[in-house]
Amino acid sequence: MSSASVEIRRPTLPDHLSNDKTSPHYNADCFKFRIGIRLNGKERADVEEYCISEGWVMVPSGKTRDRRGRRLLIKLKGTVESFYRD
Repeated sequence: MSSASVEIRRPTLPDHLSNDKTSPHYNADCFKFRIGIRLNGKERADVEEYCISEGWVMVPSGKTRDRRGRRLLIKLKGTVESFYRD
């Protein structure tokens, strides 16, 4: 069996996903692969959390930090699409 014939099964991307390990919406299996996010048809590389059904993404607000040292996030609304990059 060659490595080219082995198909890697990617998990279905959830409706709500976060890259913060302390979040209840974090899914480590999805982050084994590269994920892409489009907001209003434009691909964004700085998305930290998204929800497709509610139509929003959370992105960092510059270098601003909260009192716990985490990045301060702002919510952008629009049409959200998630996909796996090849």
